[in-house]
Amino acid sequence: MPLAAFALAGCSGSEPGGTAGAGGTSGTTGGSDAGALPDGSGGTAGAPATNDGGDAWTPIDAGDAGDPPPGGYGRRAELPLANSEMAVAELDGKIYVLGGYPSSRVPQASVQVYDPRTNQWSMAAPLPVAMHHPVVTGVNGKLYSFGGQLTSGDTPRTLAFDPAQNSWTDLAAMPTARGAGASAVVGDKVYIAGGRPPGENAFEVYDIPSNTWAVLPDLPQAYPNRNHIAAAAIDGKIYIAGGRYNGGSFSDPITDSVDVYDPSTGMWTPRARMLRPRGGVNGIAAYGCFFVWGGEGAANEPNGVFPDHDVYNPKTDQWTALARLPTPIHGVTGAAFIDGIIYIPGGGTSQGGSSGSTLFQVYRPDRRCD
Repeated sequence: MPLAAFALAGCSGSEPGGTAGAGGTSGTTGGSDAGALPDGSGGTAGAPATNDGGDAWTPIDAGDAGDPPPGGYGRRAELPLANSEMAVAELDGKIYVLGGYPSSRVPQASVQVYDPRTNQWSMAAPLPVAMHHPVVTGVNGKLYSFGGQLTSGDTPRTLAFDPAQNSWTDLAAMPTARGAGASAVVGDKVYIAGGRPPGENAFEVYDIPSNTWAVLPDLPQAYPNRNHIAAAAIDGKIYIAGGRYNGGSFSDPITDSVDVYDPSTGMWTPRARMLRPRGGVNGIAAYGCFFVWGGEGAANEPNGVFPDHDVYNPKTDQWTALARLPTPIHGVTGAAFIDGIIYIPGGGTSQGGSSGSTLFQVYRPDRRCD
């Protein structure tokens, strides 16, 4: 069926700007205010603590007119449907938001599509089944959805979306049924890590050309049943940051652990820990850096949601705290990095699964690691 466009261009959003609460806890104090947002909704707090020593970064030039300034946030047209606990991926310059649930906590089959060139949303063919906590990625002209949670429990289902046909196809199922994991892509392979119990610390790889799966060494067992994590691939290695463990609820323990898998050796290696433990985080690789933001289970933050936005430099094995999120969020797996902008659509604004929003925040990195 054809895509049905929504007339949403120019929408600036209605969520409040500004946040309270502390960021990192070690190192030296960061810089000054990142400046007012382009839509006039107010500036962000000064960057909190850092552990990078201040000499690890290459700056980024200013972007096009209408983009946030380097190191700043902005807004884009709000989502047609409020959502959280969903997955986000980029494919051929468009951003896809799959599944999840709104404040009703009823699983959704919706597929919302955003075009950065027009600042407009449309709807694609829905998922074959309503789900929340899936993992999604775009590779070689198709969108791939892995696992997720249904009303009846976890699913191992692997699905492919062809935008030319606006249709979904079933592929080889994952060896382990699970939701709330994360993915990273290296070449034609998609690596799926973690997931809510009973997913344990499963780590598996899907080979796209052969439509086959292989079981790899589990995530390190220091944090069993690790879920609600952030993942990224940088220089052919898989980075896993933060997450919950020993359960899948926001009340369960959270970790600051960072673990790296090298496909060439088949081994996991610990790296520098995040600035503070966080579960329900999200992240993406950009300019060779690993950006990680948000999360829930924050005992000392408004609404129980982390405002933290930190960046990791793989070359120096160091973390730096950035300006905090204007509106802290959780409950999103995956993001998009297009033409120098990190796109952060939707997410829950309060602890738990009943605060899915239509908010659409963006961030322009001010540094690179490549």
